[in-house]
Amino acid sequence: MVTKKDKELIEAATSAVKNRYRNDWQEVGAAMRTRDGRIITGVNIDAYLGRNAVCAEAIAIGRAITEHGDHGIETIVAVRHPKPGEPGEVAVVSPCGTCRELIHDYDAKARVIVPSNGKGPAKVTISELLPNKYRRGNE
Repeated sequence: MVTKKDKELIEAATSAVKNRYRNDWQEVGAAMRTRDGRIITGVNIDAYLGRNAVCAEAIAIGRAITEHGDHGIETIVAVRHPKPGEPGEVAVVSPCGTCRELIHDYDAKARVIVPSNGKGPAKVTISELLPNKYRRGNE
């Protein structure tokens, strides 16, 4: 169940991508609430070579570390802006596999807001999205 604070995060991510949207360049926005209560946003950085793209969640996490120090992720969300002529509004999307790994590595107790089969957004733990997480050595 999403709370008022979660809806604030969705709004922050939506605002970030709406303010920076460029068709085929910036179409995903993210917002995270750090464990000390700050909201940090980011938008994806696309590239002609897809493997060089950086997801919005990674940008938000990087900004949080760089600008505010390491305070962990309480909750994180990503939203996608529709392309011109595409139906629909800005909507919550699930993090990709790479972002799931990154979120888990940065804070294994993070919560993630995800779509819920047309029922509106839901909140889950990163461990629910990434069961049986790879760990180095004997962890």
